[in-house]
Amino acid sequence: MTFIRRNVWDLGDDWADEVLWYARGVEAMKARPLADPTSWRFYAGIHGFEQARWVRLGALTAADVPPSQELLLKFWVQCQHASWYFLPWHRGYLLAFEANIRAAVMNLGGPADWALPYWNYFKANQNGLPPAFGSPDWPDGTGDNPLFTEFRFGPNGDGDVFVPLQFVDQDALGDVQYTGVSNGGTTGFGGVDTGFHHGGGPHGRLESQPHDQVHGWVGRFDAQPPNEDGLMSFPSTAGLDPIFWLHHANIDRLWASWLTVSTHLNPSDPEWLLGPANNGERGFCAPMPDDSTLTYTPEGMMDLEDLGGHEDLAYEYDDLSPDGGGAMPEDQPGPEGVAVPRAANVELVGANDESVQVGGDESRTRVRLDADARRRVSDGLAAKDSGAEAVAAPEQVLLNLENVRGQSDASAFSVYVGLGDDEDPAEHPEALVGTIMPFGVSQASDLKDEHAGQGLRFVLDVTDVVDRLRREGRLDIDEIPVRIVPAFPLPDDKGLNIGRVSVFRQGR
Repeated sequence: MTFIRRNVWDLGDDWADEVLWYARGVEAMKARPLADPTSWRFYAGIHGFEQARWVRLGALTAADVPPSQELLLKFWVQCQHASWYFLPWHRGYLLAFEANIRAAVMNLGGPADWALPYWNYFKANQNGLPPAFGSPDWPDGTGDNPLFTEFRFGPNGDGDVFVPLQFVDQDALGDVQYTGVSNGGTTGFGGVDTGFHHGGGPHGRLESQPHDQVHGWVGRFDAQPPNEDGLMSFPSTAGLDPIFWLHHANIDRLWASWLTVSTHLNPSDPEWLLGPANNGERGFCAPMPDDSTLTYTPEGMMDLEDLGGHEDLAYEYDDLSPDGGGAMPEDQPGPEGVAVPRAANVELVGANDESVQVGGDESRTRVRLDADARRRVSDGLAAKDSGAEAVAAPEQVLLNLENVRGQSDASAFSVYVGLGDDEDPAEHPEALVGTIMPFGVSQASDLKDEHAGQGLRFVLDVTDVVDRLRREGRLDIDEIPVRIVPAFPLPDDKGLNIGRVSVFRQGR
């Protein structure tokens, strides 16, 4: 049997059978004690755990008996972020969770072919939270709907939950390469080459957009003091929100969609295929409903019909078109399987002089450019315009926001490049190079974390904006102005610090 994952908004009813059985399965998992590896909270702990936050949000009490140390070391705090393992790790995690819900559904007399729905917020008029998740009641009007949580605040911090598509995109589907680099160049569709990686650093394109964005906009924080955080806003609590699983099913679907383009390839490097366990690091695993363990590798997660020999878990999506409209990504020109340009092809062009505080009002800084490096950027962009060497190594210009630290993972801000001192960002959308949602920044800012508080790094492709400045004769300057504009007012304790703003070129 191949299970079919369907769009939650296209099931025909707010409480269609797939949703109703999901709620019953969630209720069953929530009824199990924390120490049970198939319980709701145990599964959330696999993704991340932060004791103080769990206690504050009511997910952990003094009466809870914790899982054994053996189980904690084997399963908990395992999620892969800022890593080329981000997509395959979450696919296996999702697969095992789906199997546990299905087992609960069948135990309750439900269908043996139940599959996890996905939430395609890019389909027209479907960016709102599916209604069954927004009501505290079951469809018969009784309370305690297990799909509901009060800790889901939405873009305005008022409990109205939706995905604001003016900030969220799926441009990552246009990336040709899966693997990126961590030295200032492109981070690739799927992330940068790492070992087992749970914390800070640069996120891959799909992880940054839309993954991080949806987490932050759905969870956000309460607009009213004390500005409590939403579950989805932090890796340590995201798995406690039932909508998490439908969001990740859509991210998984977008990976499958990306692979429908013939020139888009998963890595062939054994370091990726065999996963970190091959180098003596933690392996990827998740508890199954029969007391067994699903142990998996990225290689085993590539074929949805086989899944590393787990054909009994095979699944497919009812629609792989990104926006649900039926149009598939088009094949893109370029040599198949081209290696990602490495360190020798990435060059620092310039950087600012001081850290930048992101708070209630917009922040400004200027990136000082090295004259010789700036000339190479201009020459590379001119060659790109003419078509010379464009296929082999097109010129790219990347704006880096380095060592971003703070305590709020849902403090979104937009970045503008090339604006004059008196120009209003709202009147110049052509200068907008991206919106950042710093999902994971609080953990990456913790000095006691395994990555020693290095913070996050965000990489924005500013090639088109810099090329426009060049064509307008405005690149022959010593500095490029950068404007940081919060997407909404930030309380004092929700601000961020950007350690450095820099510009890199990547190309021939």
